[in-house]
Amino acid sequence: MDSRHSYIQRPRGLLRFVFRIPILFYRLHLGWLLGQRFLLLTHIGRNSGQTHQTVIEVVKHNQQSDSYFVASGWGKKSDWYRNIHKNPDVVINVGRRKLQVRAEDVPLPEAIDVLEEYANRNPLAFKELTGLFLGERLQPNRDSGQRLAEMMPMVVFRPRA
Repeated sequence: MDSRHSYIQRPRGLLRFVFRIPILFYRLHLGWLLGQRFLLLTHIGRNSGQTHQTVIEVVKHNQQSDSYFVASGWGKKSDWYRNIHKNPDVVINVGRRKLQVRAEDVPLPEAIDVLEEYANRNPLAFKELTGLFLGERLQPNRDSGQRLAEMMPMVVFRPRA
């Protein structure tokens, strides 16, 4: 791994607590307050078999296929990311909707396109997120999207038949 990949570290302490606050919104049936921007992922632990919940930012919602794209901010070591690879049939809640979905990895070229589109739609959020996850605020462009996509694998949640 080169030095730019060494920045991502799992959240601890206060930062971990802050990232978990949105779960409380969903547990209190207030997930709709987060709109379509975040989803609650309910997944099964790869070792424990226990049910876990994680709130993840939606990078893109394809309305035609009703698919939701997310990126693993903590890379391939993220627990939810590792769990969905063992058990890809999961449940997501978005706003007031609850969907039975299947998780699939997004190929790198498509992930770059999705992140570039996100960066152009949300330039300030993109700069802040890259500052948090990469240690430097990147300008929203294709090169930055590629750099982010190489570090943060993207997953799409597609409705199950």
